[in-house]
Amino acid sequence: MTTVKEKQIIQDQFKERMNEDELLNCMRCGFCLPSCPTYIESGFKESHSPRGRIALMKAIVDGIITPDEDVERSLDLCLGCRACEPVCPSGVKYGHLLEEARDIIHQNKQHSFSTKLVRKAVFDGLFPNQDRMRTMTGLLGLYQKSGLQTAVRKIGFMKLFPKHLAQMEKVLPQVPSMQDMKNRPDFLTPIGAKQKRVAFFSGCLMDTMFLETNNNTLKLLQLAGCEIVIPKTQACCGALHSHSGEKLGAKELAKRNIVAFQELEVDYIITNAGGCGAFLVEYDHLLDDEPEWQQKAQEFVSKIKDISEMLMEMNLHQKYSLSLPHQIVTYQDSCHLRNVMKTSSAPRQLLNSINGIEFREMEDADRCCGSAGIYNIVESEMSMKILEDKMQKTKAVIANTVITANPGCLLQMKLGIEREGLSAKVRALHIVDFLVEAITP
Repeated sequence: MTTVKEKQIIQDQFKERMNEDELLNCMRCGFCLPSCPTYIESGFKESHSPRGRIALMKAIVDGIITPDEDVERSLDLCLGCRACEPVCPSGVKYGHLLEEARDIIHQNKQHSFSTKLVRKAVFDGLFPNQDRMRTMTGLLGLYQKSGLQTAVRKIGFMKLFPKHLAQMEKVLPQVPSMQDMKNRPDFLTPIGAKQKRVAFFSGCLMDTMFLETNNNTLKLLQLAGCEIVIPKTQACCGALHSHSGEKLGAKELAKRNIVAFQELEVDYIITNAGGCGAFLVEYDHLLDDEPEWQQKAQEFVSKIKDISEMLMEMNLHQKYSLSLPHQIVTYQDSCHLRNVMKTSSAPRQLLNSINGIEFREMEDADRCCGSAGIYNIVESEMSMKILEDKMQKTKAVIANTVITANPGCLLQMKLGIEREGLSAKVRALHIVDFLVEAITP
């Protein structure tokens, strides 16, 4: 429960920090409504729409309402998918407003001791420290490989957890060994003539739990003719921090990454996770109140490129034969890759260049799958409603393979496949892993 004093502090912070010009840009036209999953799944509740949330923010700034639990609930229920931004005729930067509002609330309300402990452990202790990420992933690997996972499933222990978490445990990838995680090279030469010099943003989850996808990304870049630098001092992108109201932590991670990449003299910085890439490409906005970092941030941002865009630019699909046995393939957009990085055609072009497959466009492929970082854990009810709709669209195209471009989306689609009992017929893959299956060097 937020106290009267906390509400006043939050209201004062809204007046001081929220961009009122951006709030006023919203014309309340309603173009955003059909694109908003929470508005639709809540039964068209205005307070769970982008324009409704902006109206709440503006009302707090104007002193019309106080920032109570209902306001906080409305903001927390937002996926942050930013599907409202491309359809907004006024170009409202809704995502920026949302993250600023969340940061103000979470930094100025009194959390319970247990909540503080968890947030500190996750945001300060785990994600900024890659060694700890490897250790945590290693413990998961021990659970998977020691026989403990089999025993836990056999005795029915997972039935004590909510159904979606028990199903999520089934779809987690087999994690790599600690040795594999630690033996990350910091430089790779191209296969064939050198065409570009790039740096690779390896990420935190991607370089632990999804290490195979990172390795396959590097393989494709080498085949495309890229010399690759992988700075060891890089850190988590900070997206989870910013989305969860931990802006200061996100800024510190941003600075670490800018410094790690700034002297490398590369053409591009390559990402393979839509959520990470979308946050990296907005470091200049994140640090817009720190003039000494602006030029560095802008230079960093100017080099960010998604792997699918890079492979298309390097004509990988023309240099090599891409073919697979016949299968029906569909693609689920990463919200942030599409809505923030503006990348949607490159993945589809790459998929359509693979001989033997039949690509079928899923209805509403651009609508969020309900993953949204840790949203499917903290807002499971809404997340599962959105996923159920997504799986109906997936089944309608009768796909054998669902391709994604973000680890959260990948796990969410795997979860949907498991929930629908389709694991024996349908698989979900990151586009990089699928391309490596298809390529014939």
